[in-house]
Amino acid sequence: MLLAEAGCVFMGIILYISGVQGRANSICALKKSSVDLPCSAQHPTSSMKWFTVHRNGSEYVLNELSTDGNRVKYNMSEESNYTLTIKDLRESDAKSYCCSNTTETPELCWHNRTKLHVSDLHVKVIPATEGQTVSLICKTSCPPTENPAAYIWYKNREFLYQDWSPWYQQLVSSEEAVRYSCAIKDYKHLRAPEVSVDSVTSTCFTVTYAKGRMCSKKQTSVNESCSITYPREVGLQRTAEVNHTRLTCNTSCPLADNQTAYRWYNNRLLMSEKTQQFSVLNSSADIFSCAVKDHEDLHSAEVCVEDKNCSSVNYVRRRICALEGSSVDISSNYSYPKNQRPKSKLWYKITAGGEEEVKQVIELAGRVEYHDSVLRIKQLKKNDSAKYTFRLERHHGGRKHFPGVTLVVTGLRVKLHRDVVGEGQRVTLTCMTSCPLTDNTTYIWYLNEQPVNLSHSQSKQLVLDSVSSHHAGNYSCAVTSHTNFNSSEGTLTVKSKCTSAAAAGAVVALLVITPLFVFLWIRRKRRTSGTEATVNMEQLNPGPVNENISAQPTQQDDLHYSRVYFSKTQTHPLYSNVQPHQPKDQDDVAYAVVNFRPNRTPK
Repeated sequence: MLLAEAGCVFMGIILYISGVQGRANSICALKKSSVDLPCSAQHPTSSMKWFTVHRNGSEYVLNELSTDGNRVKYNMSEESNYTLTIKDLRESDAKSYCCSNTTETPELCWHNRTKLHVSDLHVKVIPATEGQTVSLICKTSCPPTENPAAYIWYKNREFLYQDWSPWYQQLVSSEEAVRYSCAIKDYKHLRAPEVSVDSVTSTCFTVTYAKGRMCSKKQTSVNESCSITYPREVGLQRTAEVNHTRLTCNTSCPLADNQTAYRWYNNRLLMSEKTQQFSVLNSSADIFSCAVKDHEDLHSAEVCVEDKNCSSVNYVRRRICALEGSSVDISSNYSYPKNQRPKSKLWYKITAGGEEEVKQVIELAGRVEYHDSVLRIKQLKKNDSAKYTFRLERHHGGRKHFPGVTLVVTGLRVKLHRDVVGEGQRVTLTCMTSCPLTDNTTYIWYLNEQPVNLSHSQSKQLVLDSVSSHHAGNYSCAVTSHTNFNSSEGTLTVKSKCTSAAAAGAVVALLVITPLFVFLWIRRKRRTSGTEATVNMEQLNPGPVNENISAQPTQQDDLHYSRVYFSKTQTHPLYSNVQPHQPKDQDDVAYAVVNFRPNRTPK
């Protein structure tokens, strides 16, 4: 499950957790992330310590884990659930851990251990069965049981899209200048190194890795780029010899000198053998298959040393991308000894929560049919996406590790690279899927539920070179073989040039008129203020000024009088130019405030 902590401090990009009572728990976390390991002791206490534990033959070895309080930290309290926190995970942290208050019971610690796998994120390139193309998948080096919330794809370091499926949404041909990368949602800082597909032929394909673990096996530094050529097909050849059979792993193109390691599987379990060929006894009842190192997604068919001695199951296609609502056939081929007829032939669905027989999961809805070794699922739903395996159950045989077919069920949706454009601009619409459909898939585009009649309207992308108002509306898409399953709609808005010009003119006019209006308003305000001042001055200029004013202050201060009376008959030269207003009764005139400043005699 994906767990996040505030500030992007990750309590563990935990991609895989599994465990059974008495067995080790397994946790897969991304490199450079942080993880919390739970204490598996039956009664954890704050006095317990953490150890790394490994097995040396029949002995169990414990090494106490030192902490620095920063990258490696104990959280041995009930509030923190007695955990061990490791930040900035490195490949060297991939070990088995246990918590205990004693070193005297290493075997118990071993059985209660938590095994930590440190994974990097990388773009895996897998040959497609259709034409000279390949598929891309965003992958970790340990399988998750609970898928991350979403995957993000980048092209030449620019964001492309986000989707729940780890598969890149279309098949890729050779494009040296195009680089792809991916990340898990909310953890863009842990982006996978870029890859480019340099060439794809009918026998081989070449991939250039910018950096990362693929290059570290070829270069002196993981920061250097490298190019690796892979075969499109892997086969297993049997050659009979005296008492032995020689098995040879063949590839569709020769491998480089530094790419000579192979992977062999005996009864679907990885062997230690790494050479291209080896011999086994003719009496062996085991099944074998092989693959190329670092390209284990491409297996050879399973082969018995002698067909009469063992059972085998192979599949026509190992990966299928199908449309939601459609039907799909998952086909397999099998063989078994005539004297060991299988008890049953069953299909199983494997998901993050475990495995279930297909009939129990899907048949209740009436959507599944069995035709011997062919499984047909009708009216596909997104939760039908899973791995499916076909098994021959024998009376004496137990279940083993089984290969299978990966089914991804995808819907359709329209992506507009720009949903609002102006007339004359170019617009690209993409009919998006969660996995690559076959290379010969053709599409139908609709505008307002009417088919779009353009010469290139049958491709995954619809390009409108010079849009106009009649291009505006709701777009949807469908696959020609399933026209009754349309995508959701995407709306394109086209702004006309006239509207744009009118809007621009309105803005210019507003910028010109606004300051002019402000100027006229200020000018009018000033004129109004000037007129009011003239009127007030005329009201304060009625006639002669009474000069018989007697006010002798007792202190050398400025004095304020609330009321001063002027006589009509006397004048004073100091106030001769101030003429008070003449009231109706021609009597004394009252002024509200007159400020007298007394003469100050210098000391």
